[in-house]
Amino acid sequence: MTDHQFEPPHTDGLCAFEERCERRNSTVRLIDATMPELAHCLTLFRHVQAVTGGPVARIDQAGSYAVPSLRGEAFAVRPGSIALRIDGDCDGVASAVVVRDEGTGTVALHLFDADGRTAHQGRLLSEADRLLVGLARPVGAGTPAPGPSAPSGTADWENGDQLAQFDAVLVDGGVARRRGFDRYRGEHRTIDAGVVPEVLDHVCSAGLPIGVAVFAPAAMQACSGLVHVTDQTIGGQVFAAVAESSVEIEMTRVRACHLVRSTAAHGPTSAIELDDEDGRCVAVLTQFGIVGERVHAQWEHLAASLPGA
Repeated sequence: MTDHQFEPPHTDGLCAFEERCERRNSTVRLIDATMPELAHCLTLFRHVQAVTGGPVARIDQAGSYAVPSLRGEAFAVRPGSIALRIDGDCDGVASAVVVRDEGTGTVALHLFDADGRTAHQGRLLSEADRLLVGLARPVGAGTPAPGPSAPSGTADWENGDQLAQFDAVLVDGGVARRRGFDRYRGEHRTIDAGVVPEVLDHVCSAGLPIGVAVFAPAAMQACSGLVHVTDQTIGGQVFAAVAESSVEIEMTRVRACHLVRSTAAHGPTSAIELDDEDGRCVAVLTQFGIVGERVHAQWEHLAASLPGA
């Protein structure tokens, strides 16, 4: 397939990688963004710098992709693998491109939503992976548009488990969910966002593993494990090394914080949800999957102690 000069989609300033994307002297190759072809493409690569996020929160992990899951499917975060969940609906991840910078030789895969906003970026770190790009299925005539991946009814999150809450955020940033949150059947309350750096410091010093999910339009990247180190700048930017990932949160741009309990592997499990100024959930701190009763109990004790807003 012939490469073309790269003209990135309009992003309304929402591209999380504006300073990192090399957009001059670049060529682009459109590839199939539908499942399972996209999953096959991502799992080809063994050495990737995977980044998901926006101006408020960002997650960065080097490694190889686990098979990405669609909204409505099962989800797991496994050590050493990049865990990506996407909205494959027609309004979700709509296009995928491979961008090659002719000057530096760097190659990156970009996923975009239907509005042209960046959902995810994976920079290929090895020459072997850059050569494997040629195996990615190109977009051809007659390629079907992404179809619905799961029912979109409000009852999914109103009565749903932890994963249903994440999937509601994938649809529209969780804006509709937050507007109707008084209908949620589980426990929830507004808490002071200023405690988030303290929570990260505490779990780091206590050796309590946590899970972190960061959202971009139509995509979520997650990690789980021990917090190795935390830091906070004078300007309010928080950094945390969680398992194999690096997480950044711009606390000055967090406009609301909620503690939400929903059913997970060990029963009702608390999640700290951070919202931006538009009411979109940008990051979640919680426990994923089977973590053990002791870890779950310690996390719930910590969550219960957090002060209200």
